[in-house]
Amino acid sequence: MKCSLFTAVFLVACPVGAQDTFTANWESLDKRPTPQWWRDAKFGIMIHWGVYAVPAYAPTDMESVYAKYSEWYDQRLRKNDVNFTNFHARIYGDRVSYADFAAQFRAEHFDPGQWADLFQKAGARYVVLTSKHHDGFALFPSACSPRWNAQVLGAHRDLAGDLAGAVRRRGLSMGFYYSLLEWNNPLYSKETIGRWAEEMNHPQLKELVARYRPDILSSDGDWDFSSAEFRSVDFLAWLFNESPVRETVAVNDRWGKETRGKHGGFYSIEYGLGHGKQTGDAPEHAWEESRGIGGSFGYNRFEEVRHYLTSAQCVELLVSTVSRGGNLKLNIGPRADGLIPVIMQERLLDMGKWLEVNGEAIYATTAWRHRPANMRENKVYFTKKPDVLYAICTRWPQESLVVDHIAKADGVTLLGSPLPVAFSCADGRLTIQPPVVSPDNMPCDHAWVFKVSHPRDHM
Repeated sequence: MKCSLFTAVFLVACPVGAQDTFTANWESLDKRPTPQWWRDAKFGIMIHWGVYAVPAYAPTDMESVYAKYSEWYDQRLRKNDVNFTNFHARIYGDRVSYADFAAQFRAEHFDPGQWADLFQKAGARYVVLTSKHHDGFALFPSACSPRWNAQVLGAHRDLAGDLAGAVRRRGLSMGFYYSLLEWNNPLYSKETIGRWAEEMNHPQLKELVARYRPDILSSDGDWDFSSAEFRSVDFLAWLFNESPVRETVAVNDRWGKETRGKHGGFYSIEYGLGHGKQTGDAPEHAWEESRGIGGSFGYNRFEEVRHYLTSAQCVELLVSTVSRGGNLKLNIGPRADGLIPVIMQERLLDMGKWLEVNGEAIYATTAWRHRPANMRENKVYFTKKPDVLYAICTRWPQESLVVDHIAKADGVTLLGSPLPVAFSCADGRLTIQPPVVSPDNMPCDHAWVFKVSHPRDHM
């Protein structure tokens, strides 16, 4: 039976305003630019949270990135992955199914205001919650999955709505991840994929849009079926032409197994996988790196400190990504009880402290056209604004910092510091002499930013 809640909800949505009209084909849809607000935001938080947080298990030292994802627990059991089946048999026995975990996903300590405060202090500009992962469990009351959602099982609340409200009250943008696939649904098959799109995917996506008006809609559907089988272009044409978020929503590129890095909105990368050419060679196209602080998106209680990025590594990941024209969406995996692990909180707060001093070198910047190819090796990254160039050093320079392609500059300062910075220009090069600093007058930890005012390119 076709899901029908959307019809009742969407009738009260805002009317369509004056705008470009997009037709249901990729040639037309690809002409819609990713909204400028998203391009300027640069840093967001992703949250993988669901039934998989109850077992909270995946191997930690596997070579494959995907093998370390705890959110794939159900699928690994179905595929008889020996790591997962042995763990499940030892801890839960053969009488406990994955579905039984839903009652234990109680979120009893979930405080959306506390979460939102943390994200704000981290310096994030947007938040993306997994509204539904591949197991089909929805974090919102859905007429399309009326017996498999957080309103009727476990938490008995609208987790998505509660978080969205808290995030927006703090001035941050709110978005949702949504999986186009479902491992357990009988309609998700080659024979019935058309019904799957018509009776489940599209109505449920429209539920999300109508109920929460997301600023970001991040699809995950590049595994099994094409965008034609998912009828993705039909949904996106509706989203861009008729929906209440038609003028503001940002979308990604994972709308079918052939679309990633080719069609949709911003190109998406996870753990550095997928589209190497988009991460440096084509910064003019919006793109986003997404990864966890540890090796898993969902909470994995077996990860140790060594599996997590340090605060310095988190800052460098942000700097490296933005310097190449991308956004960073750093993922956290809360526990089933709704608490965010302390190590994740610490990393986010440390990033926020760094951004308090150096945020102007990150937000609303672009990649510098003369950025050197060896930025990572040299630990010096560059971002650009009109009339300003930022040189971001993730290792304090022990000698003069030489920047090619700069013929003149009006001044150089060290962000967060009153110390004067000596510089000179000659032969198309800018030479910066770092000031003498001590632990007492360092402006921040992890990375240091030299701001070059009114740089003129060497012709």
